Amino acid sequence: MDYYGFWQMLLDEISAASKHTERRIVTFNDGRHYAAALSQWKSLKKKLPGLRQVQVSPLIRAFFVPAASPEKLMVKYSSALSIEEDLRIRVHSLAGEMTGTAVMPWGVKAIHAPQAWSKSTGVHVKIGVIDTGADYRHPDLRHSLASGVNLLNRGMLPFDDNGHGTHIAGTLAAAGGTRGMMGVAPRSLIYPVKAFDHNGSAYVSDIVLGIDWCVQNNIDIINMSFGMKTRSKALHEVVIKAYRAGIAIIASSGNDGKRGGDYPARYPETIAVGAIDRRHRVAAFSNRGPYIDVYGPGEGVPSCWLREGYKEMSGTSMATSHVTGAAALLLALRPSLTPRELKLLLRRTALPVRLRKGQRRASLGGGAADAMRLLRAGTRARRKAAVKA
Repeated sequence: MDYYGFWQMLLDEISAASKHTERRIVTFNDGRHYAAALSQWKSLKKKLPGLRQVQVSPLIRAFFVPAASPEKLMVKYSSALSIEEDLRIRVHSLAGEMTGTAVMPWGVKAIHAPQAWSKSTGVHVKIGVIDTGADYRHPDLRHSLASGVNLLNRGMLPFDDNGHGTHIAGTLAAAGGTRGMMGVAPRSLIYPVKAFDHNGSAYVSDIVLGIDWCVQNNIDIINMSFGMKTRSKALHEVVIKAYRAGIAIIASSGNDGKRGGDYPARYPETIAVGAIDRRHRVAAFSNRGPYIDVYGPGEGVPSCWLREGYKEMSGTSMATSHVTGAAALLLALRPSLTPRELKLLLRRTALPVRLRKGQRRASLGGGAADAMRLLRAGTRARRKAAVKA
């Protein structure tokens, strides 16, 4: 393969791309071709500034390129690589309203997290939150946030300029004590991975880079409160890599109120989450269906917000952070659990949701998450395994 010619053709595409609004994911089928192309890129980008706009994911052997339609490239190198559009993806939340201090949100109580704290508070569990960043100044998150990474500006901390990521972090691990808010797993550690901009929008390539970063940094669980309608080969591939690396990915199903749902929650390697309301019914806005593994509180959920505030939000995003928090409580006790084992335990220990008129239980998928039941089942399984050993 002519690697110099490959990069020259890509450089032409980059130069022709209109303000770089369109992007492509170029994935190599063979690791040797990828390694050679990577080496050539590192050498050429010193002399050709246009190539510095290219980003790399070693985990899936891919390059992310600002280019509109590289047909010539595909024709010439079709046997060596695949090219897909770098699609936009959005966070899964609905409009909310500011509220007062949220000492113990209803969702944290609904999944029986406070009762579980005598057994586990999630200590030492590392949670990657791929989102809009986090508010490092919020008093309830002061001891809950690690440095993480800002994929939109590598030289900065992943500061939140939207609020969604801060809300997710609060439900997961706020530790405000008696004067502030408490999250589900208050002694777990959040690693904000800022992939989304101030509008709550990201490219698939940013998500791939975020998962890649989590794998390289030995994160235990990844919270992904976002989705899109279209299947992405690159996104699925990096999800599989994380799954095989032993990292559980917990993903929101979407807010269309329909059977079915968004990707990445629909990939079998993720734990798919729907939302319930305060009456323990599947929320009207929540997607549903047999592929849903578990439901979490998602309607009118109060949590941390920007400028040391609090806000009520609704969405499967909010539900997902409750489930991720419950998983963190268990992983603190059983760090060797595989993603598959965690999913099975979440499904097995979930409580039946209340049905709306005309609904059938089988059409909804899993039940409602319960942290206390999850810990009991998880520790029982550990004792059985120890006895057998």
